[in-house]
Formats: sequence, C-alpha cells, structure tokens
Amino acid sequence: MVKGKFQTYFPFEKNCLTYSCLHCRAHLARHDDLISKSFQGSQGRAYLFNQAVNIRCAEAKQRVLLTGLHFVADIFCACCDTALGWKYERAFEPSQRYKEGKVIIELVHLFKDNRWDVEWLYPLYLSNTTATTVVL
Repeated sequence: MVKGKFQTYFPFEKNCLTYSCLHCRAHLARHDDLISKSFQGSQGRAYLFNQAVNIRCAEAKQRVLLTGLHFVADIFCACCDTALGWKYERAFEPSQRYKEGKVIIELVHLFKDNRWDVEWLYPLYLSNTTATTVVL
C-alpha cells in the first residue's frame, strides 16, 4: 500500500484486485478483505469488508438494523465525501459480534478496479491457447 498526498493507493499488481469509489475512483478496499456479498444497505446490496482505506467515519450512533441493535458509524469517501455505508463499532447480540470493526460499503458506490478482466484471471484458458497476442 502506498500513501499519497490525499489518499492511500493499493499497488497495481496481478493479485491486488481492488474496489474503488464509483464517484472519484479513490481506492477503498482490496478483494482479499471482502468477507461477504450478502448484506443489505439503505440503497440496496452491500459488501462487508474486513477493512477499508480512504474513508472518514462519523460519530457512532445506536441503530436498529435487520440483524438487531448495533453501534455504527456512517462512513464517507475521504476524497469526494460521498456517503458509502457504515462501520460496525459494536454489536449487542453475541452472534453478530464478528461484524465489530468491519465495514459495509453499498454496491451502488463501488467500482471494480485494477483490471479484473485480464489474463491472470484465466491462467488455464490462456495456457491452452496458441494465440501470441491478447487484446484487452
């Protein structure tokens, strides 16, 4: 991870697939930190990440969510100030404590970055082809 003047950048590597802010393209999370795609945000589907960068947290507040009572802090893109989702600060139900410290980012604000569609995602297919060039 490289820290820039205004934001943190994930390295452009074959295995570093990232999610960025749809509105300003600031890096937000690595695919390796994705825990679940089965969450619901206020604007539709949302992803749960182990951690995120380039976010600003508001003050945590008590909120009743689909899974019970939680202390959550709304999160915003640190670069363009778009409301992205929230961070779980505390869960009151023991079965929900795995969410503490984790981040929800709504899918409507995510952009898959770092060339998800290139050849390293299909090594078996490419190793069996005779083509010498790949058009991206």
